[in-house]
Amino acid sequence: MTTNTWTRRHVLSLEDFTSDEYNTVLQTAASFGEVLTRRTKKVPTLQGQVVANLFFESSTRTRSSFELAAKRLSADTLNFASATSSLSKGETILDTAKTYLAMGTDMMVIRHKEAGVPSAIASEMDRLGVKVGVLNAGDGQHEHPSQALLDLFTICTVLEPEQPRLELLAGKKIAIVGDILHSRVARSNIWSLTASGAEVHLAAPPTLLPQLFTEFGKNRPGKLFLHWNLENALIDADFVMTLRLQKERMTSHLLPSLREYQQLFGITREVLQLCKPDVKVLHPGPVNRGVEISSDLMDDPRLSLISQQVTNGVAVRMALLYLMSSGKA
Repeated sequence: MTTNTWTRRHVLSLEDFTSDEYNTVLQTAASFGEVLTRRTKKVPTLQGQVVANLFFESSTRTRSSFELAAKRLSADTLNFASATSSLSKGETILDTAKTYLAMGTDMMVIRHKEAGVPSAIASEMDRLGVKVGVLNAGDGQHEHPSQALLDLFTICTVLEPEQPRLELLAGKKIAIVGDILHSRVARSNIWSLTASGAEVHLAAPPTLLPQLFTEFGKNRPGKLFLHWNLENALIDADFVMTLRLQKERMTSHLLPSLREYQQLFGITREVLQLCKPDVKVLHPGPVNRGVEISSDLMDDPRLSLISQQVTNGVAVRMALLYLMSSGKA
Protein backbone atom coordinates (compact mmCIF):
# COMPACT_ATOMS: atom_id res chain seq x y z
CA MET A 1 0.00 0.00 0.00
CA THR A 2 1.45 3.35 -1.03
CA THR A 3 1.21 6.40 1.22
CA ASN A 4 3.59 8.72 -0.62
CA THR A 5 0.72 10.99 -1.72
CA TRP A 6 -0.68 11.27 1.81
CA THR A 7 0.41 14.11 4.11
CA ARG A 8 -2.72 14.76 6.18
CA ARG A 9 -2.55 14.39 9.94
CA HIS A 10 -6.27 15.17 10.29
CA VAL A 11 -9.35 14.30 8.22
CA LEU A 12 -11.94 16.98 8.98
CA SER A 13 -13.56 17.75 5.62
CA LEU A 14 -13.56 16.58 2.01
CA GLU A 15 -13.88 20.06 0.55
CA ASP A 16 -10.16 20.32 -0.23
CA PHE A 17 -9.39 16.64 -0.92
CA THR A 18 -7.35 16.05 -4.07
CA SER A 19 -7.90 13.33 -6.66
CA ASP A 20 -4.69 11.64 -5.50
CA GLU A 21 -5.96 11.58 -1.91
CA TYR A 22 -9.28 10.06 -2.93
CA ASN A 23 -7.52 7.39 -4.95
CA THR A 24 -5.10 6.66 -2.13
CA VAL A 25 -8.03 6.04 0.23
CA LEU A 26 -9.81 3.86 -2.36
CA GLN A 27 -6.74 1.75 -3.12
CA THR A 28 -5.82 1.37 0.54
CA ALA A 29 -9.39 0.41 1.44
CA ALA A 30 -9.36 -2.21 -1.32
CA SER A 31 -6.24 -3.75 0.21
CA PHE A 32 -7.81 -3.85 3.66
CA GLY A 33 -11.03 -5.20 2.16
CA GLU A 34 -9.02 -8.17 0.95
CA VAL A 35 -7.59 -8.60 4.47
CA LEU A 36 -11.13 -8.75 5.88
CA THR A 37 -11.95 -11.75 3.67
CA ARG A 38 -9.16 -13.84 5.19
CA ARG A 39 -9.54 -16.32 7.99
CA THR A 40 -7.32 -14.11 10.16
CA LYS A 41 -8.79 -10.64 9.75
CA LYS A 42 -6.16 -8.79 11.77
CA VAL A 43 -2.90 -7.07 10.82
CA PRO A 44 -0.25 -5.57 13.16
CA THR A 45 -0.16 -2.22 11.34
CA LEU A 46 -1.09 -0.01 14.33
CA GLN A 47 0.13 -2.27 17.11
CA GLY A 48 1.02 -0.22 20.18
CA GLN A 49 -1.03 2.82 19.08
CA VAL A 50 -4.14 4.07 20.86
CA VAL A 51 -7.31 5.21 19.06
CA ALA A 52 -9.86 7.10 21.18
CA ASN A 53 -13.46 7.16 19.95
CA LEU A 54 -14.90 10.34 21.43
CA PHE A 55 -18.57 10.26 20.52
CA PHE A 56 -20.42 13.16 22.11
CA GLU A 57 -23.48 12.15 20.05
CA SER A 58 -25.23 8.80 19.70
CA SER A 59 -24.07 6.41 16.97
CA THR A 60 -24.32 2.73 16.12
CA ARG A 61 -22.71 2.10 12.73
CA THR A 62 -19.97 4.73 12.75
CA ARG A 63 -18.78 4.10 16.29
CA SER A 64 -18.82 0.30 15.98
CA SER A 65 -17.15 0.52 12.57
CA PHE A 66 -14.30 2.70 13.84
CA GLU A 67 -13.80 0.50 16.89
CA LEU A 68 -13.64 -2.64 14.78
CA ALA A 69 -11.36 -0.95 12.24
CA ALA A 70 -8.90 0.02 14.98
CA LYS A 71 -8.94 -3.48 16.44
CA ARG A 72 -8.41 -5.07 13.01
CA LEU A 73 -5.27 -2.90 12.78
CA SER A 74 -4.18 -4.15 16.26
CA ALA A 75 -4.57 -0.72 17.89
CA ASP A 76 -5.80 -0.31 21.46
CA THR A 77 -9.12 1.52 21.72
CA LEU A 78 -10.64 3.88 24.26
CA ASN A 79 -14.38 4.53 24.01
CA PHE A 80 -15.97 7.67 25.41
CA ALA A 81 -19.66 8.02 26.30
CA SER A 82 -20.78 11.54 27.15
CA ALA A 83 -23.69 10.37 29.35
CA THR A 84 -21.28 8.84 31.88
CA SER A 85 -18.41 11.32 31.47
CA SER A 86 -17.14 14.29 33.46
CA LEU A 87 -18.86 16.63 31.00
CA SER A 88 -21.85 16.38 33.34
CA LYS A 89 -19.61 17.77 36.08
CA GLY A 90 -18.57 20.82 34.08
CA GLU A 91 -15.48 19.60 32.24
CA THR A 92 -14.95 21.24 28.85
CA ILE A 93 -14.68 19.28 25.62
CA LEU A 94 -11.08 20.41 25.10
CA ASP A 95 -10.15 19.28 28.61
CA THR A 96 -11.77 15.91 27.87
CA ALA A 97 -9.61 15.62 24.74
CA LYS A 98 -6.51 16.58 26.74
CA THR A 99 -7.33 13.86 29.26
CA TYR A 100 -7.28 11.27 26.50
CA LEU A 101 -4.09 12.82 25.16
CA ALA A 102 -2.47 12.36 28.58
CA MET A 103 -3.41 8.66 28.43
CA GLY A 104 -1.25 8.28 25.35
CA THR A 105 -3.83 8.58 22.60
CA ASP A 106 -2.39 8.68 19.07
CA MET A 107 -5.60 9.32 17.12
CA MET A 108 -9.00 10.73 18.09
CA VAL A 109 -12.24 9.98 16.26
CA ILE A 110 -14.72 12.75 17.11
CA ARG A 111 -18.49 12.98 16.68
CA HIS A 112 -20.46 15.95 18.02
CA LYS A 113 -23.84 17.54 17.42
CA GLU A 114 -22.20 20.95 16.91
CA ALA A 115 -20.29 21.77 13.74
CA GLY A 116 -16.64 22.62 14.23
CA VAL A 117 -15.86 20.59 17.36
CA PRO A 118 -13.47 18.11 15.64
CA SER A 119 -11.69 21.04 13.98
CA ALA A 120 -11.35 22.83 17.34
CA ILE A 121 -9.83 19.72 18.94
CA ALA A 122 -7.46 19.28 15.97
CA SER A 123 -6.36 22.91 16.31
CA GLU A 124 -5.70 22.39 20.01
CA MET A 125 -3.61 19.29 19.32
CA ASP A 126 -1.59 21.26 16.76
CA ARG A 127 -1.16 24.16 19.20
CA LEU A 128 0.18 21.77 21.80
CA GLY A 129 2.68 20.45 19.26
CA VAL A 130 1.60 16.83 19.61
CA LYS A 131 1.34 14.48 16.64
CA VAL A 132 -2.22 13.36 17.35
CA GLY A 133 -4.49 12.88 14.35
CA VAL A 134 -8.15 13.90 14.53
CA LEU A 135 -10.83 12.35 12.34
CA ASN A 136 -14.26 13.94 12.00
CA ALA A 137 -16.90 11.22 12.48
CA GLY A 138 -19.74 13.70 11.95
CA ASP A 139 -20.15 17.23 13.28
CA GLY A 140 -23.53 18.91 13.30
CA GLN A 141 -24.69 19.93 9.84
CA HIS A 142 -21.13 20.26 8.58
CA GLU A 143 -19.57 17.03 7.27
CA HIS A 144 -19.15 13.27 7.70
CA PRO A 145 -16.03 12.48 5.64
CA SER A 146 -15.66 8.76 6.39
CA GLN A 147 -19.28 8.05 5.41
CA ALA A 148 -18.86 9.82 2.07
CA LEU A 149 -15.60 7.95 1.46
CA LEU A 150 -17.21 4.58 2.14
CA ASP A 151 -20.10 5.57 -0.16
CA LEU A 152 -17.55 6.47 -2.83
CA PHE A 153 -15.70 3.19 -2.29
CA THR A 154 -18.97 1.23 -2.49
CA ILE A 155 -19.94 2.84 -5.79
CA CYS A 156 -16.47 2.43 -7.29
CA THR A 157 -16.26 -1.24 -6.34
CA VAL A 158 -19.59 -1.85 -8.10
CA LEU A 159 -18.05 -0.37 -11.24
CA GLU A 160 -14.61 -2.00 -10.89
CA PRO A 161 -14.21 -4.41 -7.95
CA GLU A 162 -10.48 -5.02 -8.42
CA GLN A 163 -9.33 -1.43 -8.93
CA PRO A 164 -11.71 1.18 -7.48
CA ARG A 165 -10.68 4.69 -8.53
CA LEU A 166 -12.19 8.15 -8.73
CA GLU A 167 -12.33 8.47 -12.52
CA LEU A 168 -14.76 5.55 -12.80
CA LEU A 169 -17.56 7.95 -11.83
CA ALA A 170 -16.89 10.53 -14.54
CA GLY A 171 -20.13 11.18 -16.41
CA LYS A 172 -22.27 9.08 -14.07
CA LYS A 173 -25.53 10.53 -12.75
CA ILE A 174 -26.03 10.19 -9.01
CA ALA A 175 -29.24 11.32 -7.29
CA ILE A 176 -29.26 12.21 -3.58
CA VAL A 177 -32.81 12.32 -2.22
CA GLY A 178 -34.16 13.30 1.19
CA ASP A 179 -33.37 15.53 4.14
CA ILE A 180 -30.44 17.31 2.54
CA LEU A 181 -30.80 20.40 4.73
CA HIS A 182 -29.77 18.56 7.91
CA SER A 183 -27.47 15.99 6.29
CA ARG A 184 -23.73 16.18 6.90
CA VAL A 185 -23.51 13.01 4.77
CA ALA A 186 -24.97 14.86 1.78
CA ARG A 187 -22.50 17.72 2.17
CA SER A 188 -19.48 15.41 2.21
CA ASN A 189 -20.88 13.39 -0.70
CA ILE A 190 -21.35 16.53 -2.76
CA TRP A 191 -17.61 17.25 -2.45
CA SER A 192 -16.45 13.70 -3.21
CA LEU A 193 -18.87 12.89 -6.02
CA THR A 194 -18.47 16.18 -7.90
CA ALA A 195 -14.68 15.79 -7.57
CA SER A 196 -15.03 12.50 -9.44
CA GLY A 197 -16.67 14.18 -12.42
CA ALA A 198 -20.09 12.73 -11.67
CA GLU A 199 -23.29 14.74 -12.04
CA VAL A 200 -24.92 15.06 -8.61
CA HIS A 201 -28.66 15.73 -8.56
CA LEU A 202 -30.19 16.75 -5.22
CA ALA A 203 -33.92 16.22 -4.72
CA ALA A 204 -36.15 17.15 -1.78
CA PRO A 205 -39.06 19.38 -0.84
CA PRO A 206 -38.05 23.08 -0.85
CA THR A 207 -38.01 23.14 2.96
CA LEU A 208 -35.32 20.42 2.99
CA LEU A 209 -33.34 21.71 -0.02
CA PRO A 210 -32.91 25.49 0.19
CA GLN A 211 -31.28 27.52 -2.56
CA LEU A 212 -28.12 27.92 -0.46
CA PHE A 213 -27.01 24.52 -1.77
CA THR A 214 -26.29 26.16 -5.13
CA GLU A 215 -23.19 27.55 -3.37
CA PHE A 216 -21.72 24.05 -3.29
CA GLY A 217 -21.74 23.96 -7.07
CA LYS A 218 -19.95 27.23 -7.75
CA ASN A 219 -16.50 25.63 -7.78
CA ARG A 220 -17.76 22.60 -9.72
CA PRO A 221 -19.81 24.13 -12.56
CA GLY A 222 -22.08 21.75 -14.43
CA LYS A 223 -21.80 19.04 -11.76
CA LEU A 224 -24.44 19.93 -9.14
CA PHE A 225 -28.18 20.26 -9.83
CA LEU A 226 -31.12 20.97 -7.51
CA HIS A 227 -34.63 19.56 -7.98
CA TRP A 228 -37.81 20.06 -5.98
CA ASN A 229 -39.45 17.04 -7.56
CA LEU A 230 -38.23 13.46 -7.71
CA GLU A 231 -38.73 12.65 -11.38
CA ASN A 232 -36.14 15.00 -12.86
CA ALA A 233 -33.50 13.83 -10.39
CA LEU A 234 -34.06 10.14 -11.14
CA ILE A 235 -34.28 10.15 -14.95
CA ASP A 236 -31.37 8.02 -16.23
CA ALA A 237 -29.65 7.97 -12.82
CA ASP A 238 -26.90 5.38 -12.35
CA PHE A 239 -27.06 5.46 -8.54
CA VAL A 240 -29.64 6.75 -6.06
CA MET A 241 -28.78 7.65 -2.48
CA THR A 242 -31.70 8.24 -0.17
CA LEU A 243 -31.30 10.00 3.18
CA ARG A 244 -33.05 9.68 6.52
CA LEU A 245 -35.49 12.35 7.63
CA GLN A 246 -33.68 13.75 10.68
CA LYS A 247 -36.70 14.60 12.77
CA GLU A 248 -34.53 15.16 15.84
CA ARG A 249 -32.86 18.13 14.10
CA MET A 250 -36.05 19.70 12.77
CA THR A 251 -36.97 22.69 14.90
CA SER A 252 -40.09 23.59 12.91
CA HIS A 253 -42.74 21.87 10.82
CA LEU A 254 -40.85 21.34 7.56
CA LEU A 255 -43.15 18.61 6.19
CA PRO A 256 -46.96 18.34 6.14
CA SER A 257 -46.72 14.62 6.99
CA LEU A 258 -44.49 11.58 6.58
CA ARG A 259 -47.15 10.05 4.37
CA GLU A 260 -47.02 12.95 1.93
CA TYR A 261 -43.21 12.85 1.89
CA GLN A 262 -43.25 9.12 1.17
CA GLN A 263 -45.70 9.60 -1.70
CA LEU A 264 -43.65 12.39 -3.30
CA PHE A 265 -40.04 11.46 -2.49
CA GLY A 266 -40.00 7.87 -1.24
CA ILE A 267 -37.79 5.49 -3.24
CA THR A 268 -39.69 2.42 -4.48
CA ARG A 269 -39.32 -0.09 -7.30
CA GLU A 270 -41.83 1.88 -9.31
CA VAL A 271 -39.93 5.19 -9.24
CA LEU A 272 -36.64 3.42 -9.99
CA GLN A 273 -38.03 2.64 -13.43
CA LEU A 274 -37.06 6.22 -14.31
CA CYS A 275 -33.40 5.33 -13.73
CA LYS A 276 -30.89 3.29 -15.72
CA PRO A 277 -31.81 -0.44 -15.87
CA ASP A 278 -28.83 -1.41 -13.68
CA VAL A 279 -29.39 1.34 -11.07
CA LYS A 280 -28.23 0.69 -7.50
CA VAL A 281 -29.57 2.25 -4.28
CA LEU A 282 -27.62 3.45 -1.24
CA HIS A 283 -28.62 4.70 2.22
CA PRO A 284 -26.16 5.75 4.96
CA GLY A 285 -28.49 4.55 7.73
CA PRO A 286 -30.24 4.38 10.03
CA VAL A 287 -33.29 3.81 7.84
CA ASN A 288 -36.93 4.72 8.37
CA ARG A 289 -38.39 1.74 6.51
CA GLY A 290 -41.37 2.63 4.37
CA VAL A 291 -40.59 6.35 4.48
CA GLU A 292 -37.36 7.12 2.61
CA ILE A 293 -37.24 3.71 0.96
CA SER A 294 -39.63 0.80 0.66
CA SER A 295 -38.79 -2.15 2.87
CA ASP A 296 -38.76 -4.69 0.02
CA LEU A 297 -36.35 -2.55 -2.00
CA MET A 298 -34.04 -2.08 0.97
CA ASP A 299 -33.74 -5.86 1.39
CA ASP A 300 -33.26 -6.67 -2.31
CA PRO A 301 -29.56 -7.50 -2.87
CA ARG A 302 -29.94 -7.01 -6.62
CA LEU A 303 -30.70 -3.32 -6.15
CA SER A 304 -29.63 -2.32 -2.64
CA LEU A 305 -26.03 -1.59 -1.65
CA ILE A 306 -26.92 -0.82 1.97
CA SER A 307 -25.36 -3.97 3.39
CA GLN A 308 -22.20 -3.43 1.33
CA GLN A 309 -21.95 0.12 2.69
CA VAL A 310 -21.82 -1.20 6.25
CA THR A 311 -19.24 -3.85 5.34
CA ASN A 312 -17.12 -1.41 3.36
CA GLY A 313 -17.19 1.04 6.25
CA VAL A 314 -14.72 -1.09 8.20
CA ALA A 315 -12.22 -1.30 5.32
CA VAL A 316 -12.45 2.43 4.56
CA ARG A 317 -12.00 3.39 8.21
CA MET A 318 -9.06 1.00 8.49
CA ALA A 319 -7.58 2.84 5.50
CA LEU A 320 -8.13 6.25 7.08
CA LEU A 321 -6.58 5.27 10.42
CA TYR A 322 -3.62 3.70 8.63
CA LEU A 323 -3.09 6.74 6.39
CA MET A 324 -3.44 9.19 9.26
CA SER A 325 -0.79 7.30 11.20
CA SER A 326 1.52 7.66 8.18
CA GLY A 327 0.81 11.40 7.87
CA LYS A 328 1.94 12.36 11.38
CA ALA A 329 5.45 13.40 10.45
